[in-house]
Amino acid sequence: MKYLLLVLGIVFIVLYILFYRFSTPKSNEKIISSFSEKNYTAKIQYLEFDSRKVRILSSKEKIDPDLPTVLFIHGAIGSLTDFEKYMTDTELNEKANLISYDRIGYGPRQKGEVLNSIEQETLLVKKISEKLGITDIIPVGYSYGGPIALNYAIDNKLEQVVLCAPALYGSYEMIPAMIRFYKWRLTRFMVPNVWKSASKEKLYHAEDLLHYENKWSSVDSRIIDIHGNADWIVPYDNSIKLQNAIPNKEQFKLVTIEEEGHGLVWSSFDIIRAQLLELL
Repeated sequence: MKYLLLVLGIVFIVLYILFYRFSTPKSNEKIISSFSEKNYTAKIQYLEFDSRKVRILSSKEKIDPDLPTVLFIHGAIGSLTDFEKYMTDTELNEKANLISYDRIGYGPRQKGEVLNSIEQETLLVKKISEKLGITDIIPVGYSYGGPIALNYAIDNKLEQVVLCAPALYGSYEMIPAMIRFYKWRLTRFMVPNVWKSASKEKLYHAEDLLHYENKWSSVDSRIIDIHGNADWIVPYDNSIKLQNAIPNKEQFKLVTIEEEGHGLVWSSFDIIRAQLLELL
């Protein structure tokens, strides 16, 4: 029994370290170095929003006004570097400006405080677009970034929006077991700030979505919704329900990835890349 507990303890520690390293935001220096290795010059700038600094990443030194801008919006847990492979892709860079940003609560040295509001998240995207001077925008929302992207597309009457495993309906919200470590006071101290941010969002997300679920059907944008049918974190039913809610079926394209889970932005890069190139 003691041996089993020892093994379980070691496994827990190893998994904790791996999750911590994977989810910790990269420093500016590491991002610049990583882009440089791929022959790209990463541009990092900041926007003041809600008395906090928002880190914005671009794969180009200057925005090309003749190209559309793909704006990546990460989920929870997430980071602007979740989309690094897309932002250092030659063909995507030739056809678009590529931008990503750390949502509030997920940047370096942030203390786990999040906006907890799709409305405020949407306003943040608007402020980013104004700062960068971009108008021809294709938002790409992953997971919790999905409703932010869709809401922004509706409010600003965008032509196109891309959703990757979007969390759109509160009734399908899943609460991961690891959030218990945040809810329990005895274990909360173990939870890194970025996990605290994700936990807070996850606990409030279902309630916030209730205010938007009837709004989704009013979208006029062309939608590409990419989802794995084996996703148990954000169930595939989210995308099926959205498909059924859209009156004009011609404006909606559902790309189903067989046996794919929630990590599709990494594991199904080629499929998502191809869909983006189709839009551009």
